[in-house]
Amino acid sequence: MATRYYLSIPDADRARGNDADLSFTAISSEGFASQLQSALRGDDLFERWRAKQPDPDEVDPMLGATDPSAVVQGEQRDLRMDLVVTTTLSGTVLKHRLRLLAGSGWELRDVTAG
Repeated sequence: MATRYYLSIPDADRARGNDADLSFTAISSEGFASQLQSALRGDDLFERWRAKQPDPDEVDPMLGATDPSAVVQGEQRDLRMDLVVTTTLSGTVLKHRLRLLAGSGWELRDVTAG
């Protein structure tokens, strides 16, 4: 069953991960939504991150889970961006991808059944 996560990005300029190769490059709410959706639907971001780890074979394979049906919608609200993520992925996987993409530049606002 899908879960709906309500996220906010208070400052788009600060919503960048520690590794520029893995971070958001978007500047619009639609761009952030598109990049996050791609990161949830496929394993490219996870595989690039895993390859950079000291022992890639020791990385928990569950972090590489994907949801081809994940949907992310973005909306600009004044200076803040709101994203609504609907996915069957666990909160752990979603948070891991968000940390890679946005570092600590995001907030979880609410969680509901999808």
